[in-house]
Amino acid sequence: MRFESSTQIDAPPARVFEVFSDVERWPEWTASVTSVERLDTGPLRVGSKARIRQPKLPAAVWEVTELVDGSHFIWVAKAPGVTTVGGHYVEASGDGSRAISRLDQNGPGGWLIGTLTKGLTNRYLGMETAGLKAQAESST
Repeated sequence: MRFESSTQIDAPPARVFEVFSDVERWPEWTASVTSVERLDTGPLRVGSKARIRQPKLPAAVWEVTELVDGSHFIWVAKAPGVTTVGGHYVEASGDGSRAISRLDQNGPGGWLIGTLTKGLTNRYLGMETAGLKAQAESST
């Protein structure tokens, strides 16, 4: 099951990606994330892991599986019966950027979990893109 939210941001793609990929600071600009604990050090890269806590959801460890600096990163969290893939994309759009947050829930329980959490997931993705927009634009 796929969920997605996007927004137009009046900031250059490099700035938007800088904010998006600084995952430890997410709780500062989106109420959909309570805490992020990096389980490694240095810049975000393939293999990086972070434990994320969100209201109304169990804590999850996310591992970066793909990263193209300035463009996107994808990470994966696994739980019994479900694999959740989160994509965070930034592209040039007009004089600014377009940011996309995407969540795919796969596996035998993916459809069920997606159905049960659909409202919450859509709300959190919307909060994420709105917060990203405000944070990226506040520094330009």
